[in-house]
Amino acid sequence: MATDTLNGLKVAILITDGFEQVEMTEPRRALDQAGAETQIVSPKDGEVKAWNFTEWGDRFPVDVPLNRARPEDYDALLLPGGVINPDTLRAIPAAVAFAKSFFDAGKPVASICHGPWTIIEASAARGRRLTSWPSLRTDLRNAGADWVDEEVVVDGNLVTSRKPDDIPAFNRAVITLYADARGGVRPA
Repeated sequence: MATDTLNGLKVAILITDGFEQVEMTEPRRALDQAGAETQIVSPKDGEVKAWNFTEWGDRFPVDVPLNRARPEDYDALLLPGGVINPDTLRAIPAAVAFAKSFFDAGKPVASICHGPWTIIEASAARGRRLTSWPSLRTDLRNAGADWVDEEVVVDGNLVTSRKPDDIPAFNRAVITLYADARGGVRPA
């Protein structure tokens, strides 16, 4: 990935306990390497605990508690998956409102695995073409989305992916979308 592609871009990573570790750490690493500033935003204070495939993973510090996060301070949003994380977030009105504000403002959003549950709750799935972990297919179709089984799908200001195996393609698409959304330089 090109470095400095996203210099000055500020990305909120909305998560709580139970996010799939690699679905946060790998995209975050790619974004940081491209020059973006990433911040973990969470309804939890202090730290959040990852899920690492089949067991609890590492803990990560929360950069900005959700109750102090201002969507207008960010240029883009990343919604990692894992089952526990988005299922919890979609039941927290402030988390849903935070995510919805990015769609309302036309800012780019990237989501992987079970992350689209938050997109559904934010009323941002209808009319969109996207992908996710296969078990969300019916949920997304019921929300009015065109669900497809593809490695990565870009629909306007939204990029989605299915699972950890898709992360390399997801990262490339996220960086391209975020760069395009700000009129930046596209990665080589």
